[in-house]
Amino acid sequence: MSADHLIKPSQAHAFARSDRSALGVWWWTIDRWLLGAAAVLIGLGILLSFAASPAAAARMNVGDPFHFALRQCVFAVIGASVLVAASMLEVRMVRRLSFFIFVGAIALMIALPFLGHSAKGATRWVEFAGFTLQPSEFMKPALIVLVAWMFSEGQKGEGVPGVTIAFALYAVSVALLLIQPDVGQTVLITVAFGAAFWMAGVPLSWVMRLGAVALAGLVAIYFVFSHVADRVNRFLNPETADTHQVDRAAEAIAAGGLFGRGPGEGVMKRHVPDLHTDFVYSVAAEEYGLVFSLIVIGLFALIVTRGLHRAMKLSNTFEQVAAAGLFVIVGQQAIINIAVNLNMIPTKGMTLPFISYGGSSLIASGLTLGLALALTRRRPGAYAPSEGLAKAGAFA
Repeated sequence: MSADHLIKPSQAHAFARSDRSALGVWWWTIDRWLLGAAAVLIGLGILLSFAASPAAAARMNVGDPFHFALRQCVFAVIGASVLVAASMLEVRMVRRLSFFIFVGAIALMIALPFLGHSAKGATRWVEFAGFTLQPSEFMKPALIVLVAWMFSEGQKGEGVPGVTIAFALYAVSVALLLIQPDVGQTVLITVAFGAAFWMAGVPLSWVMRLGAVALAGLVAIYFVFSHVADRVNRFLNPETADTHQVDRAAEAIAAGGLFGRGPGEGVMKRHVPDLHTDFVYSVAAEEYGLVFSLIVIGLFALIVTRGLHRAMKLSNTFEQVAAAGLFVIVGQQAIINIAVNLNMIPTKGMTLPFISYGGSSLIASGLTLGLALALTRRRPGAYAPSEGLAKAGAFA
């Protein structure tokens, strides 16, 4: 008997609809458009890291010009693996994993003032074995999942103070972020928390009150944190302050035109200090042009709009609120990063998901989207039959 006859049907057709293996079920229940968009963004991040790495290495006196690009390749493999692994989880495992990640991240954030690595006036990283980990990056998606869980439990009327617990989790997270301080992440999780709060079906008056409190908090932050006031003042009065980084980024974006200078031909990127992290968008615009930049924006728009559409079709409150909140995190972070590059808002050290250099950012982005994809998979009963997704029952 030839070796071909020994191959099982499921092996010969790994992704056939009749394949009941874990991988086969995952492939036919996952949203492949969202998965593909994430894969393209990760690929573009590697491409841009090779464009930015030589200039960044020269500025930081690193011998290997592709030091950051090679590290980004490693981070990309890990991030993609985390995304796929997280997207294969069942709903109950999404909750459990989020709980343990949140507890671990909060524990590290509590230890930051004592063990953390300081940079640019903030203590946000834990450093070990040459790798820096930013626990708040992993706290964000875990918090949103737990908040959605508490909101859904509170709606069951079984005596669980879900809303109270959700606000307590949010308050602890914000307090630890402001100690670092990290105002940008505070704003980000506040927006995501507010979105989850609203999608959980609470009265609009409550949402408006939360918005008023958040606005008052922003005003208070302006007066409490001098670096926040400085950035806002520089944004409002650029002629009276040093805006070197934003100006160089704007020049890089303008120099790119429609189709860019060409791969590796960027000039202005040599003058942008954080070109491989917070300002990688300006590198993309200079070397590949406006059309390429719009493609990047379009990929994020696809993830957010398609993701929210699928989330709102889910029949379970927890899955709906958690998935939508996770997609909001991805979209909001991309909006903040790109808006800073375009000088539309005050500068803020926030990475572009999947694209900016950094292990914590890329891996946490993979975790965030992976959890969202897990919640929006076509499972039996997850969607109404009218949505044409009931056929997922074949995989039960």
